[in-house]
Amino acid sequence: MAALAMMEPRHAEVPRSAAGMAVACRNLSVRFVTERRIVTALDNVSFSVETGGFLSLLGPSGCGKSTLLRVVADLIAPSAGQVTVLGQTPQQARLQRALGFVFQDAALLPWRTALQNVELPLEVGGRQRLADGMPTPRELLKLVGLEGWEGSFPHELSGGMRQRVSIARALLGGPRLLLMDEPFGALDEITRDRLNEELRRIWRETGTTILFVTHSVYEALFLGEQVLVLAANPGRVASLVDIDLPRDRTLAIRETPEFMRIATVLRAALGGTE
Repeated sequence: MAALAMMEPRHAEVPRSAAGMAVACRNLSVRFVTERRIVTALDNVSFSVETGGFLSLLGPSGCGKSTLLRVVADLIAPSAGQVTVLGQTPQQARLQRALGFVFQDAALLPWRTALQNVELPLEVGGRQRLADGMPTPRELLKLVGLEGWEGSFPHELSGGMRQRVSIARALLGGPRLLLMDEPFGALDEITRDRLNEELRRIWRETGTTILFVTHSVYEALFLGEQVLVLAANPGRVASLVDIDLPRDRTLAIRETPEFMRIATVLRAALGGTE
């Protein structure tokens, strides 16, 4: 079993060059202006994610995890700092359809089958067909474990199955970066554990870079190759922890001393985030 990479959290640093990085943020700040005051959601955030990496974003409510994800997705403009996504601006990456986004709610259209929901981005985007070599909607449903359920409507699927459809839809077109905003937060623990294992498998099979938002220490640790801990009020980087565990993980790894030691490090980092 691999050993713990580090026993103390360290501050995230952005390399001098963003080459080979799927995401690089330097001194990123986001401020919202209301009628009564200016709210700083993110303050001077710097970090980077290598291409093909898996970064978990962990922190208390109000620390800016979802805001950070939306900046990367070009849904929110930064107030200051620099963000590079796949070697270009977030807007360029979005326009090139290089990003996929999975929200906490599966957001499926109830009158469309699972297969038709996965096909929806093709219709909305005005594309008639996928590029050569890209997995089809049917193949993506098989990838997420829903072979045989293509003709089922959302009300016929469990919560976990609906989220699988959502993941398949986000993977349509072969995005190089998958952004996931607490996609399993509303699910029961058994389903959540199962989907954690499935997501690790999908990540290994597709090679897609993933940024995953969660409140759970165990989920962040099991899924990520790195965990970025954010502090609140304002949202800022508390630490970046490398997770030196095997790529092929099962839930049994959560019972090992190595896993528990890293969980202790993450809990200690979270202890100073309020």
